[in-house]
Amino acid sequence: MKRDFTHVKNIYIVCGKTDMRKGIDGLATLVQDSFEFDPYSDSIFLFSGLSKDRYKCLYFDGDGFALLYKRLNGGKHQWPRNEQKVR
Repeated sequence: MKRDFTHVKNIYIVCGKTDMRKGIDGLATLVQDSFEFDPYSDSIFLFSGLSKDRYKCLYFDGDGFALLYKRLNGGKHQWPRNEQKVR
Protein backbone atom coordinates (compact mmCIF):
# COMPACT_ATOMS: atom_id res chain seq x y z
CA MET A 1 0.00 0.00 0.00
CA LYS A 2 1.49 3.26 -1.10
CA ARG A 3 -0.56 6.27 -0.11
CA ASP A 4 0.04 10.02 -0.20
CA PHE A 5 -1.00 11.28 3.24
CA THR A 6 -0.22 14.94 2.51
CA HIS A 7 -3.82 15.57 1.44
CA VAL A 8 -5.45 14.14 4.58
CA LYS A 9 -7.90 16.65 6.05
CA ASN A 10 -7.02 16.23 9.77
CA ILE A 11 -4.25 14.73 11.88
CA TYR A 12 -5.06 14.11 15.53
CA ILE A 13 -2.49 13.33 18.22
CA VAL A 14 -4.08 11.35 21.04
CA CYS A 15 -2.40 12.76 24.15
CA GLY A 16 -1.23 10.60 27.00
CA LYS A 17 -0.68 6.87 27.04
CA THR A 18 -2.67 4.44 24.94
CA ASP A 19 -2.73 0.68 25.45
CA MET A 20 -0.61 -0.38 22.49
CA ARG A 21 -2.08 -3.88 22.58
CA LYS A 22 -5.20 -2.43 20.96
CA GLY A 23 -5.73 -3.21 17.32
CA ILE A 24 -7.82 -1.50 14.66
CA ASP A 25 -11.18 -2.14 16.32
CA GLY A 26 -10.01 -1.06 19.78
CA LEU A 27 -8.40 2.15 18.53
CA ALA A 28 -11.38 3.02 16.32
CA THR A 29 -13.70 2.50 19.30
CA LEU A 30 -11.44 4.72 21.44
CA VAL A 31 -11.61 7.48 18.81
CA GLN A 32 -15.38 7.21 18.55
CA ASP A 33 -16.37 6.76 22.20
CA SER A 34 -13.75 8.70 24.16
CA PHE A 35 -13.05 11.58 21.78
CA GLU A 36 -16.34 11.63 19.84
CA PHE A 37 -14.60 11.77 16.46
CA ASP A 38 -15.61 9.80 13.40
CA PRO A 39 -12.88 7.20 12.71
CA TYR A 40 -14.23 6.91 9.14
CA SER A 41 -13.50 10.56 8.36
CA ASP A 42 -10.54 11.72 6.29
CA SER A 43 -8.31 11.84 9.37
CA ILE A 44 -5.18 10.26 10.77
CA PHE A 45 -5.14 9.36 14.47
CA LEU A 46 -1.77 8.94 16.20
CA PHE A 47 -1.33 6.94 19.42
CA SER A 48 1.65 6.25 21.67
CA GLY A 49 2.08 4.03 24.70
CA LEU A 50 4.20 4.04 27.82
CA SER A 51 7.52 3.52 26.05
CA LYS A 52 7.96 6.48 23.75
CA ASP A 53 9.90 4.59 21.11
CA ARG A 54 6.82 3.43 19.17
CA TYR A 55 3.54 4.75 17.89
CA LYS A 56 0.51 3.66 15.87
CA CYS A 57 -1.31 5.48 13.12
CA LEU A 58 -4.95 4.69 12.30
CA TYR A 59 -6.43 5.76 8.96
CA PHE A 60 -9.57 4.84 7.02
CA ASP A 61 -8.84 4.95 3.28
CA GLY A 62 -12.38 4.46 2.00
CA ASP A 63 -12.55 0.69 1.81
CA GLY A 64 -10.90 -0.31 5.08
CA PHE A 65 -8.69 0.73 7.95
CA ALA A 66 -4.93 0.92 7.76
CA LEU A 67 -2.92 0.54 10.95
CA LEU A 68 0.69 1.60 10.71
CA TYR A 69 3.09 0.75 13.51
CA LYS A 70 6.47 2.42 13.89
CA ARG A 71 9.22 1.49 16.35
CA LEU A 72 12.19 3.83 16.53
CA ASN A 73 15.67 2.37 16.60
CA GLY A 74 17.76 3.85 19.40
CA GLY A 75 15.62 6.88 20.18
CA LYS A 76 12.42 8.18 21.66
CA HIS A 77 9.96 10.80 20.52
CA GLN A 78 8.39 13.48 22.67
CA TRP A 79 4.71 12.70 23.14
CA PRO A 80 2.33 15.22 24.69
CA ARG A 81 0.67 14.17 27.94
CA ASN A 82 -2.20 16.65 27.64
CA GLU A 83 -3.71 19.22 25.32
CA GLN A 84 -1.64 22.10 26.73
CA LYS A 85 1.60 20.26 25.88
CA VAL A 86 0.46 20.01 22.24
CA ARG A 87 -0.06 23.73 21.99
